[in-house]
Amino acid sequence: MTTTAWTGPGALERQEILRRTRTVAMVGASANPARASNFVATYLLSSTDFDVYFVNPNAEEILGKPVWPSLADLPVVPDLVDVFRRPEDLGGVLDETIAVGGQTFWTQFGLYDEALARRGEAAGLTVVMDRCLKVEHARFHGGLHLAGFNTGVISSRRR
Repeated sequence: MTTTAWTGPGALERQEILRRTRTVAMVGASANPARASNFVATYLLSSTDFDVYFVNPNAEEILGKPVWPSLADLPVVPDLVDVFRRPEDLGGVLDETIAVGGQTFWTQFGLYDEALARRGEAAGLTVVMDRCLKVEHARFHGGLHLAGFNTGVISSRRR
């Protein structure tokens, strides 16, 4: 018996996920500006219309916003749960996402677990793994080109 590898949603599906998303919970968000989650949080707050909620039991405030200890403590049901946790913690975050009624379970670069993805889909979630929410949003909203970030610094156009 041959099983096809799990690939997750394609580009157009990811674009639609972002289009319908209104609330994002960042699990594992950090107040440390050197952490990827802080960089992504800064981008989401400044460049999107998402209502962003931070989840971290070890913090009280990140980027001037309150932080909740768990998804169950949030004042809303998040449309999308963006995960910045260790691989061994993903199962617990998936369980929390299912329990609170989230719609999309999204893991950042380097976080991929095929069995977990299939379990999330079986529970009715849309699952995106090994993709950065900031990069995907920028890609679909003009902040990225195929060659990379659209900084406008290097151009083939004459001035």
